[in-house]
Amino acid sequence: MRNIINENQIEINAMRSIENFHPNIVVEVNKAISEHEWVIVGMRQNPVVKNARKYFSDKGIPFHYIEYGSYFSQWKPRLAIKLWSGWPTFPQIFHKAKLVGGYAELKNYNPPSN
Repeated sequence: MRNIINENQIEINAMRSIENFHPNIVVEVNKAISEHEWVIVGMRQNPVVKNARKYFSDKGIPFHYIEYGSYFSQWKPRLAIKLWSGWPTFPQIFHKAKLVGGYAELKNYNPPSN
């Protein structure tokens, strides 16, 4: 289990600020992962994001891609996603609404058989 601060250790005004930090972005990502089997959340100019997208394309696996800015823009919306997911980098890859991780974790991922 990852070590994160307990909510009862966060002052109410700080909690409100956290809850109101780009909530529309979190809603958008949550909606996408509930509607698509595979979702990649990424950013322009990031070669690792490009590699992840190429991985899916090469394997013929359909995926939904959401892009938030580049190294020069939209860092706050990306930070909101990182705070929400707990994953520190992009891409953030989801399978059946579960965080797989990034590109390295994707290459070692064995999807559960249903």
